[in-house]
Amino acid sequence: MKAHTCLLLASTALAACGSPVDPAPSVSVQEEALVSESAASLHHGTVQLSTGVQLHYVEQGRQNGPVLVLLHGYTDSYLSFDRVLPLLPRRFHVYALDQRGHGDSSRPECCYSQSDFASDVTAFLDAQGIQRAVLVGHSMGSFIAQQVALEHPERVEALVLIGSAPTVHGNPVAADLMSYVDTLSDPIDPAFVRDFQASTFYRPIPPSFLDTAVSESLKVPARVWQASLAGLIAEDHSARLSDISVPTLVVGGDKDGFFSVPEQQALADALPQGSFALYSETGHAPHVEQPRRFVHDVKVFLRGPHQGE
Repeated sequence: MKAHTCLLLASTALAACGSPVDPAPSVSVQEEALVSESAASLHHGTVQLSTGVQLHYVEQGRQNGPVLVLLHGYTDSYLSFDRVLPLLPRRFHVYALDQRGHGDSSRPECCYSQSDFASDVTAFLDAQGIQRAVLVGHSMGSFIAQQVALEHPERVEALVLIGSAPTVHGNPVAADLMSYVDTLSDPIDPAFVRDFQASTFYRPIPPSFLDTAVSESLKVPARVWQASLAGLIAEDHSARLSDISVPTLVVGGDKDGFFSVPEQQALADALPQGSFALYSETGHAPHVEQPRRFVHDVKVFLRGPHQGE
């Protein structure tokens, strides 16, 4: 299992399996206290959506502040933003979702296309009485955010797209992963999941974060691994990106093994109000690998005329 995964990842110019968490980065006492305080201040909720999904989410910040909705990546959960949430100013009203089939949300038997996920997002906004929100999406979540902006442009204030590209359709890394994911059955091998999660990071991350990411991915049944990835690969809305007129920040890493720098730049270029922040020596998850820089860039981005202070 590990050998197969390492061979797959080697073809994407990623670091050797296991290296992103060895040696362990130092985490200051202040940083640990910040994360602990943030976790204590999070409100956990569950809502029944009109799409039939029971969605788990966490919430923090000022009730009447600008709304940010955080959308995690493939087989992740809201905990993908665990290093970001403590750093976000409390003036933002932040929701981080467990999307359908993931985390502690319900796992319907069918319907895992980008449009299905996007419908959940708009249904969540409806349930919370939110007219417009800034959508912050990582990887799979970034494509769902794009889909919401295309299908329901009136609900989107701005976009932050992390580890993204114009499309997953035709991506050779995704195709290789799909060929292996199609063979999965429950229970999924934890060693495979650990290799998969570790492959998304280039910089060292806290071992505890990787442990949590693995635990969250192991909650996802094989059929959801398969259907979610198939839905990502099937949809190609790249020709419609010029229709997304809201301000958009694309955040990427120059060592991303899933999407090349030209692909990331192409996404920013295709968006009428797109801007691109490229992080050096950073992999597929800039918000995890460089959370302080990421939050700083988001704050600067959201000081624009579309948000204000």
